[in-house]
Amino acid sequence: MNTWNTQALRKVAGAEELHIAPRRDDGSLREPTTIWVVADGDNLYVRSWRGTSGAWWNTARISRAGHIRAGGIDADVTFTPVDDPAVNDRVDAAYQTKYGRYTGYVEPMISEQARATTLRLHPQT
Repeated sequence: MNTWNTQALRKVAGAEELHIAPRRDDGSLREPTTIWVVADGDNLYVRSWRGTSGAWWNTARISRAGHIRAGGIDADVTFTPVDDPAVNDRVDAAYQTKYGRYTGYVEPMISEQARATTLRLHPQT
């Protein structure tokens, strides 16, 4: 898998919001959905606030490809599901650190329902 260059990683990770547009079966992009993004080390992660019922997440889960825009970066990406509990624990901590001031919103992002939707973002070349 491809890795993020340092500048792009910093910009996307530092953005308050990310616009995500997974690819549909026909190759077209869904309308972008605004979500939160966090970093752990050299990796970027997203989750569905609605858990597995999130429409954007279901499209991403099936297609494994899409486009993101955040922090001045526009990038085609691939999505890799994350089921490693240790990684999910670190992603929980990243959500709490970055978005903890949004009480009532960060709690659903670290729930078991949301953890089940954790995706790692990989830049496409």
